[in-house]
Amino acid sequence: MKKNPWVMPVLKWVGGKRQLLTELQSRMPKHFTTYYEPFVGGGALFFDRQPTKAVLNDSNSELINVYEQIRDAVDALIEALKQMRNIPEEYYRIRRKDRDGSLERMTPVERAARIIYLNKTCYNGLFRVNSHGEFNSPFGFYRKPNIVNETVLRAVSKYLSVAEIKFTCGDYSKALERIHKGAFVYLDPPYDPVSNSASFTGYTQGGFDAEEQERLCCICKQLNDKGVSFMLSNSDTKRIHSLYKDFKIETVQARRNVNSDGAGRGEVSEVIVRNYE
Repeated sequence: MKKNPWVMPVLKWVGGKRQLLTELQSRMPKHFTTYYEPFVGGGALFFDRQPTKAVLNDSNSELINVYEQIRDAVDALIEALKQMRNIPEEYYRIRRKDRDGSLERMTPVERAARIIYLNKTCYNGLFRVNSHGEFNSPFGFYRKPNIVNETVLRAVSKYLSVAEIKFTCGDYSKALERIHKGAFVYLDPPYDPVSNSASFTGYTQGGFDAEEQERLCCICKQLNDKGVSFMLSNSDTKRIHSLYKDFKIETVQARRNVNSDGAGRGEVSEVIVRNYE
């Protein structure tokens, strides 16, 4: 299937990999049967590669709903987005729907439009929730945010409809249970904090602590035992180097533009881990 240059991420997401696409693409295996991404987020690598068969998962149900509605109801989604205005009163009215109980009464299309609208108009494009799972980023005060990128939405909808793409929502390990030799997995989990105050876990309720990093490493070892190729991105920390010491670890420089703390933006050191050459 020929790649469509208009197929690209529709959401700006914490930890997004647009800045690292060249590094990641150059390290992907040339051949594989099915592409797996169990922490899909904004899906930068997925949309850049445009595989014909893929399994995509995320623990954020609102995010997965966005992708499903783009695939299944793009016309209705575009019309819903066209009704939304870039003003603080509208923003906070739509944002509070996960607080006043009205979110449950919204249709899947309305919920998807809400997430796209908030993502395009919130401060710094930062999808962030509090401990109760409530979206809490403030209004961004952008003059002309691109709330309705109709060309991209339609291109992504067509691609997701034509290719064999399966969406799941839940724990990443469940998405990998039926994986077979010959598949390829790209893992982009919430990163290991580089300091006591640093964290990339605020975009979903619950977080991803040291124990979860260790569990993920065990999953990677199981993939390796099955003969499945995997590539993982994470922070350049002692913990990650220790956990993945039996695999190929390379350090790369990435630019981070989405962070609630300005000190966390700019050039940062990350690692790419692989179990293949």
